[in-house]
Amino acid sequence: MNKTELIAAVAEKTGATRKDTEKTVNAVLDLIAEELAAGGRVQLVGFGAFETKHREPRIGRNPRTKETVEIPASTVPVFKAGKALKEKIDK
Repeated sequence: MNKTELIAAVAEKTGATRKDTEKTVNAVLDLIAEELAAGGRVQLVGFGAFETKHREPRIGRNPRTKETVEIPASTVPVFKAGKALKEKIDK
């Protein structure tokens, strides 16, 4: 399911218009991204938590040339599924 399909499904399930649903979905995604960029965490009880993880710099290898390259440190977003979501998927 892509973003357009998600918006259509939510609009159908809630009875709201697609335009209003698109604004809502975009607002939620923007707020999650802003909170993660600020170093925060977004926890949705029963669903999971969005947070960031720091990756240390490391040495990698270019598969084409076999040359070693230094991969710089970075901060990446991660998602940890909640218990209820894991149970629902496991059925």
